[in-house]
Amino acid sequence: MADGAICHERASVARPAVASLFVTALALAASAPASVAQAPQSAARANQQTDAWPADNGGITLPPGFCATVFADNLGHARQMAFGPDGVLYVNTWSGRYYHNGKVPAGGFLIALKGDGRADVIERFGDGVAQGSAGGTGIRIYKNALYAEQNDKIIRYPLSTDSIAPKEQPQVILSGLPITGDHPMHPFTIDGEGRLFVDLGSATNSCQLQNRIANSPGHQPCTELETRAGIWLYDANKKDQHFSPAERYATGLRNGEGFAFDSAGRLFVTQHGRDQLSQNWPRFFTAAQSAELPAEQIVQLEKGADYGWPECYYDQLQNKLVLAPEYGGEGKKVGVCAEKQGPVAAFPGHWAPNDLLIYAGNAFPRGYRGGAFVAFHGSWNRAPEPQGGYNVVFQPLADGKAAGPFVVFAHGFAGAVKEPGQAAFRPSGLAMGPDGALYISEDVHGRIWRVTYHGAPDAAPSAAPAPKVAGLTSGEPGPPEGLHPDAGRTVLASLPVPPGATADQVALGDRIFHGEVDGGTCTGCHGSDARGSPQAPSLIDGKWLHSDGSLQRITRTIIDGVPKPKNYEVPMPPRGGAPLTDSDVTAVAAYVWAISHPDGK
Repeated sequence: MADGAICHERASVARPAVASLFVTALALAASAPASVAQAPQSAARANQQTDAWPADNGGITLPPGFCATVFADNLGHARQMAFGPDGVLYVNTWSGRYYHNGKVPAGGFLIALKGDGRADVIERFGDGVAQGSAGGTGIRIYKNALYAEQNDKIIRYPLSTDSIAPKEQPQVILSGLPITGDHPMHPFTIDGEGRLFVDLGSATNSCQLQNRIANSPGHQPCTELETRAGIWLYDANKKDQHFSPAERYATGLRNGEGFAFDSAGRLFVTQHGRDQLSQNWPRFFTAAQSAELPAEQIVQLEKGADYGWPECYYDQLQNKLVLAPEYGGEGKKVGVCAEKQGPVAAFPGHWAPNDLLIYAGNAFPRGYRGGAFVAFHGSWNRAPEPQGGYNVVFQPLADGKAAGPFVVFAHGFAGAVKEPGQAAFRPSGLAMGPDGALYISEDVHGRIWRVTYHGAPDAAPSAAPAPKVAGLTSGEPGPPEGLHPDAGRTVLASLPVPPGATADQVALGDRIFHGEVDGGTCTGCHGSDARGSPQAPSLIDGKWLHSDGSLQRITRTIIDGVPKPKNYEVPMPPRGGAPLTDSDVTAVAAYVWAISHPDGK
């Protein structure tokens, strides 16, 4: 973990003059878009905290000289954030199927927080579950008002002058946004002129005739693009607008989520790449290739641009857009992709970039200024290879382009197990405070970290050390779910054997399920502990959605797949999209029966 001693050496830190930074802030406020205009007025404020920093940085690791404290915790499924006047931090939180329709904190889904180093005032506001709200992801400040995504709407709250939470009822700025399918969230941003850019993620993985089913071709044409998988443009100053295809600004973005302006006014957006190349097209791609491809991206948003989805995906190993298999590709062909717009920067596949921040402050060393921080929520679709992401990376930028390789800036969020169902924390939002500190939110428990710098002002960007998840000293608290790499995995000796099967079949099914042999991909959705994830249900709680729990029905479900899942949005391809033989299927079914019938009945 980051050296705690470095964080305490405040007396030797060279702090920029307040006056010069104030001039910089005024210049930025005059020229930058709304989301950048809140530049820091003093780097010294980011370093004014006098309390001892925790040795574990709130459970994450950071490069030397950086420190993290927990600004707030247990807020619910915290998504994106925005700073308002007087240093108030506003957070949007979410709920619903993605979180197993679980219980959320009482009150509204929007939160206002204020405090010096740690939030000592926290107020929830807006609609809650009782009023029919499911919350949302996107949130921004513009013209002394708070804009937030709520269900199918973007709403606006005038900010209060005598409280941190708005007191007036919200106004509807935009309604009728699609909320079906794989990507129902609507992150957005607003520029200095009030142009409201709204992301509408795709309803499907790759616009197949049968979503996420093996060998299903793509729709010709993909009519989904008329209302999804792009950026739409509206007016943040105008009430009661309604979504329609006519306002599409750019297309071919499967799932945008993160927006950020640079100092030149360029707007950048992240893109989640498609899933399941090997599961849906095993004759073209191996499981190892599918784990790395396609790239996650940062693209520069331009009016009328087409970024390729669903016909194309970006192969970061070949450094080019290539034709998707649903549209005649096999990993090499380019075809119409030569006419599409590629990324500014590319990252490993399936890491899931949920937010983007271009650093406009002065509290971090010079090498970070103007570069991009990306919050990676973490993968599920790399099985049987190890999952990835669950981190925050820093990507240097110069003149709107990548200026070197990225580094992992903040590490260790997942804890001992990098899986969506077992990760301790999953980064989901980024914001820069008025003092230049970096705030990171996550949506498992709702923790927010505040990251500050206390080292040499000319230090070059560097990577965070690998997190310690085993062999911790007595002074280092471990992650909340424990340290064992097989945490939650049922001991084979304790498992019953289903009628008509053998102990050897149960043992083989265990190894296939966990991706140790025969390319099994089960843990990607169900988790290595089989307790489920946002993608698929638990297999051990005795609740069967698509069978009666008998060995015969479990076997049939594995063979046929689940093209239309109940309560979950990701279909299961036949045989899990893995190259399983009939004997492999029999073994996996025996293992699933065993872990779901611990009493043998």
